[in-house]
Amino acid sequence: MEGLETVVLLGVTVLAGAILAPRLRVAAPLLLLVFGLLLGLIPQLRPIELPPETVLLIFLPVMLFWESLTTSLRSIRRDLRGIVLLSTLLVVASALAVAGVAHLLVLPWNTALILGAALAPPDATAVTALGRMLPRRNFMLLKAESLTNDGTALVLYAIAVGATLGANYTPLNIAGLFALSYVGGAAAGILVAWAAYLLLVRVRDALIINVTLLITPFAAFLLAEAVHASGVLAVVAAGLIVSFTAGRISTAASRRQTESAWPLGSYLLNGALFVLIGLQVQAAMHDIDARDVGRLLLSTVAVWLALIIIRFVFQTVSVAVIRVLDRRPSQRGRRMSYRARIVSSIAGFRGAVSLAIALSVPLALNDGTPLPGRDDVIFISAGVIVLSMLVQGPLLPIVVRWARLPEEPEEEELRMAELAITSAAVTAIDELAQELGTSAGVRGRVADEYQTHLSVIQALKAGSDADSTTQSRRQEVSLRQAVLKRKREVLLGLRLAGTVDDSVARRIQTRLDVEEQRLTGVEDID
Repeated sequence: MEGLETVVLLGVTVLAGAILAPRLRVAAPLLLLVFGLLLGLIPQLRPIELPPETVLLIFLPVMLFWESLTTSLRSIRRDLRGIVLLSTLLVVASALAVAGVAHLLVLPWNTALILGAALAPPDATAVTALGRMLPRRNFMLLKAESLTNDGTALVLYAIAVGATLGANYTPLNIAGLFALSYVGGAAAGILVAWAAYLLLVRVRDALIINVTLLITPFAAFLLAEAVHASGVLAVVAAGLIVSFTAGRISTAASRRQTESAWPLGSYLLNGALFVLIGLQVQAAMHDIDARDVGRLLLSTVAVWLALIIIRFVFQTVSVAVIRVLDRRPSQRGRRMSYRARIVSSIAGFRGAVSLAIALSVPLALNDGTPLPGRDDVIFISAGVIVLSMLVQGPLLPIVVRWARLPEEPEEEELRMAELAITSAAVTAIDELAQELGTSAGVRGRVADEYQTHLSVIQALKAGSDADSTTQSRRQEVSLRQAVLKRKREVLLGLRLAGTVDDSVARRIQTRLDVEEQRLTGVEDID
């Protein structure tokens, strides 16, 4: 198929998934993966490929940067030790476990290590798409792990491929590769984020700000790859820094653009990626000799189960060791219960990065002979991804309900923050009005508005006395929304009649949208 035809096909498929997923009550990524598998049955569509460089250079930087922007920095600080353990030692343990199982069943040892490196890291895009039913802390821990574990996996992959092609590695070489991956990747991300900061603190134009943000992840990825460091970690580091400094380098207008455009772009890329994974899985299946299918299916299931089991075992051992080494009361509340460990094991989805690594396996050895087991690596990787998403995905909500994990009091934090900032605003109005030379009438109207808002928040915090106030607030919001709807109807009539120009109508529509957001609150971008 031509490039444009492929883009249209992917767009229509993602649209169909977005429409049907809520009606079928399934997660959109699961449905899109199934669509990709079904499309792969059409012979004319089988030539569509998912080049590894497309995943690494186009899809990942945008999606990982957005996920980094919406990651909780407080959660990372609180669970940093667990994140480091899961993104390093667990990846190594998972790679070795997969390699051992695959070697026993089907693959030469060196090729089995390549498979282990490919399947070791949970995928950030899959985790983000399917893990949102988790409590916030558990989701953020899993999300942070999946954003940082690719650095370990890609080093393991480079070592496994190098050993297969005849290279020799010493412990010092391996330590240097890991240091370069993590330190070099983080340094590249910090450098690019610093350059972006220097530019953005000097501009206020929303378009320039968002174009800079769009370039940032690609620049970070390419700089890291140029020094053979982890491009994924560079993107994540840049995203976390931009998120931390967002209040200084962005404006209200630029943030409105960001919160509208980036989720849309990320959703489209994510959806297209799941469709392409389905297509690639079909291609991998058709490349395998029918006589080997049974053996490979058995190996796929065994590897998939090994990944779930080793994740649970590693977390159980880690909790036991930390319990012995760290007995501080503050640490006891952070330990994962066995139910939380089971949930985490089910939530460790594999996805596009694993498939990209598998597809990157060299075709031949240095002497020109075909690399043994390459097709098996691609088949098993694709099969594990399918099992991960189509079995673990629907199973996760059931396990989460069974686990009854505690949820953090996010709504209480929201009310506390609103109370603090609104109280500060009420207190500062007179002083600010005097500094700005504001008339008494204007000052009175602004003060009344903020005082009313403060009374609502205080009433909500009071608990039992909040019911009547809440009902009154809901009635006010409903009435104001109805008035806004009528305004939009009149504006549409003026526009259709040609009384006002489209540019004028769009400006008024933007003001109405801002007014509605003030009434209903801005949607959670995470």
